[in-house]
Amino acid sequence: MACMKVIYLDRLFVLNWLADYLLCLTAARICGVPLRRLRYVGSALLGAAYACAALLPGWGFLTAAPWKLVFGLVMGLIAFLGERHPLRCMLTLLAVSALFGGALWAFGGGSLSLRFLAVSFAACYAVLNLLLRNRGALPDKPRAAVCVHRSGRESRFFALRDTGNSLTDPLTNRPVLLLSPRAAEPLFGEGLLWGDAVALLEQSANRESLRGVFRLVPCRGVGGDRLLALFRPASVTVDGTEERDLLCAVSPEAYGEGFEGIIPC
Repeated sequence: MACMKVIYLDRLFVLNWLADYLLCLTAARICGVPLRRLRYVGSALLGAAYACAALLPGWGFLTAAPWKLVFGLVMGLIAFLGERHPLRCMLTLLAVSALFGGALWAFGGGSLSLRFLAVSFAACYAVLNLLLRNRGALPDKPRAAVCVHRSGRESRFFALRDTGNSLTDPLTNRPVLLLSPRAAEPLFGEGLLWGDAVALLEQSANRESLRGVFRLVPCRGVGGDRLLALFRPASVTVDGTEERDLLCAVSPEAYGEGFEGIIPC
């Protein structure tokens, strides 16, 4: 009598959800973008639902390569749409998924139990996370994980630690954290004139919620002297430590590969 293999959909769903969530985290760490965990949860839920649906009677067509690619791209859009380089993040997610899947299949010898998959994914993620953490600590790209709070809103991003950033507020002599417009949008919303600090002050004066929030601070850079819009945050944490003295200013030039702000060292 042939032995029928039984697959429990609830276990398969949870395993795929955890695995896809770890894959999104890994792709985000590789691309150096801020971790947006809720979006990764949503992306992983879609991946888990797809994995279970493909096993249902009459839904076997979902296992075809075109459908795998479609769902992979949709998962990538959920996780990374809105990043500065979303296509690169999506392709990284697909590449990491293929790499993990091939490695697990090779080490499992073609027989992959749920327990083996769970342990293997956790181990692979732990090793890769350790490698990425060590890479992030290299002195040529010193970055910090920053979280800025203001009026019940928050913005999370990576900031470049720059010894050349000596900007201070002339009124209080407090150091200033530079944010890119992209990092500032979660705190204030879209549609503000970030490229022109004077125009931004005029614009904010016509909005009751932003009236009096910004003031101008002079800044000297490579392109010469310019004015930036300065504001006082409710709180700022850098690598998990609250920095009470930091003020914030928005600069259209405060971004680069893997960072959306510049923090003084």
